[in-house]
Amino acid sequence: MTSLWIILGIIAIIALWALMAYNTFVRLTINAKEAWADIDVQLKRRYDLIPNLINTVKGYATHESATFEKVTEARSKAMQAGTPAEKGEAENMLSGTLKSLFAISEAYPELKANQNFLALQSELSDTENKIQAARRFYNGNVRDLNTSIEMFPGNIIAGMFPKFTKKEFFELGEADQAAKQPVEVKF
Repeated sequence: MTSLWIILGIIAIIALWALMAYNTFVRLTINAKEAWADIDVQLKRRYDLIPNLINTVKGYATHESATFEKVTEARSKAMQAGTPAEKGEAENMLSGTLKSLFAISEAYPELKANQNFLALQSELSDTENKIQAARRFYNGNVRDLNTSIEMFPGNIIAGMFPKFTKKEFFELGEADQAAKQPVEVKF
């Protein structure tokens, strides 16, 4: 009879551990999804600022239409990207085209003095900082989830449930080293 209670106690401890491990994976997965939503909010804010910025620059540099088209195209691709890897690559392209847009502004002193342009630059700079913070938060949550999925004995529980899979980090592409620098905003 005593051995039956010991066996039932061991089974109860294992079941309790499995339940706690499962709930941990649920929490980590939800945290990663929430962190990705934070990135998405900041990226949408960035996308909303870009048309206003283009229109402001167009007023001063109408003959720079190729640059405007590149920025618009890069924005469109970034908005359509799905996975973190695709988003990272598309954001690299967008950052590069924005740099060329700001380079155009250097040639137009009256544009650099325009209050609307200065306000948009400031907003974009602030948004870039928020994107970096959101990316760090997301990558930290993904790190925690991926570590828990890989470590023993959590990997046993994670392997039993296909919804607990490793997530991708949101990183800038390695091919474009220049894109690792933030968009430079000069006043």
